[in-house]
Amino acid sequence: MTSLNSNTTDLQERDRSIDPVESVPDEQDPRRCPICQSVSRFRFAVEDYPIHECPNCRHRFVAQAFDARHTAGNYSDHYFEGGGAGYADYLGEEEVVTDHGQRYARIVNRYMKPGRLFDVGAAAGFIMNGFAREGWACHGVEPNAQMARLARKAGFDVTNSDFENVSLDEQFDLVSMVQVVPHFHDLEAAARTAADLTRPGGYWLVETWNHHSWTARIFGRFWHEYSPPTVLHWFCSKSLDELAARHGMVSIARGRPQKYLLGQHAKSLLDHCFRKSLFTLPLTLLLRLIPDRLRIWYPGEDLTWVLYQSTSKTAVDD
Repeated sequence: MTSLNSNTTDLQERDRSIDPVESVPDEQDPRRCPICQSVSRFRFAVEDYPIHECPNCRHRFVAQAFDARHTAGNYSDHYFEGGGAGYADYLGEEEVVTDHGQRYARIVNRYMKPGRLFDVGAAAGFIMNGFAREGWACHGVEPNAQMARLARKAGFDVTNSDFENVSLDEQFDLVSMVQVVPHFHDLEAAARTAADLTRPGGYWLVETWNHHSWTARIFGRFWHEYSPPTVLHWFCSKSLDELAARHGMVSIARGRPQKYLLGQHAKSLLDHCFRKSLFTLPLTLLLRLIPDRLRIWYPGEDLTWVLYQSTSKTAVDD
């Protein structure tokens, strides 16, 4: 414990010497919170990426500027089949992800009638397939060209683009962002785009990780979701609600998702998270016992979903 505290202190001092937080940065400074623009403070570094926290809304983020090249570089085919912070075999998880989408569709259908869905980060269309089973007409956007082609092949209207730069002259009843908000290279641009695509009175469905959860607090900087550069943002209820509110959305329901992983994905993720820790050897031996195709329930309480509704209700009510 003393060594960890010492390392964290060293990282803090290094960050201050390179990037002094005492000065007030301008609007383009990456140390400003991307949600509320408050001046953030350094917390720790992961893989040499400085993780900052906003003292106002408690949002955590990589205090570094990124652009569309970040999306193209980090969500190549390797992300969906190379393991690590991505997937060991995304296409092999079709049934698990489709079932996850169908569970969400059933939740959303308690609050609105099935309509037109726009899925952000649609990948090969598995989440959309789950919604389609429950009566939704599905559209989406996906930055990976191969995944977008597979989604179109499955019959879905999917645009190949990063979400921040997609341009569509239409609106939808529901914009779903399941496990994508932590990945946006420009959080404000993405939220603006989501708001533009949402009809008055429409909804957002967001699933993301909660850095304020007990699981995240216990593991600290070794929490599995601190995995830049693919993950750039870490939300809590306060910061996520504030982001939505700034774009005319209000929370109407929230909960913890019933989530499953295949054994192969769980093994790859755990190996990536703990490969440099004291648990490496015993963990490696344990992981060998898990069958690749075994469906594993995710027990953590660090994952959350929120349903938001547009406060503008000039269109047709549900």
